[in-house]
Amino acid sequence: MTLFEIAALYIAINILILFTLTYLVIRQRNNEKIIFGDGDSESMQRAIRVHGNFTEYAPMALIGIFAMAGLSASPYWLHGVGIAFTTGRILHAFGYTKTTGESKGRFIGMILTGLSLLTIAGYLLFSVVI
Repeated sequence: MTLFEIAALYIAINILILFTLTYLVIRQRNNEKIIFGDGDSESMQRAIRVHGNFTEYAPMALIGIFAMAGLSASPYWLHGVGIAFTTGRILHAFGYTKTTGESKGRFIGMILTGLSLLTIAGYLLFSVVI
């Protein structure tokens, strides 16, 4: 695989995750007959926040992975941050879907998300400054 193909792999996987989370919001709306907003439903609020949280983090990570490919990062770097970020987002979504309180999935998901974003930022800064 070329570097851009590796980046495209993680972009595609994360697009599929986005559409899955979108589907879950739509399904929840249909189940609860909520046309607009959250209808003061905790399960609807959770579905909306899981989707929203994903959309808040995914763009920067995926742009970062694409930039790393453009700067000729090793495939190991791309797969490392791609797997960490994607796994983190999946764990976070599962954890948050189950409860609005504490959950291992949510906690580990945010740790993986944060570490992958910091790794991407560090790699990019080091590549362009050094």
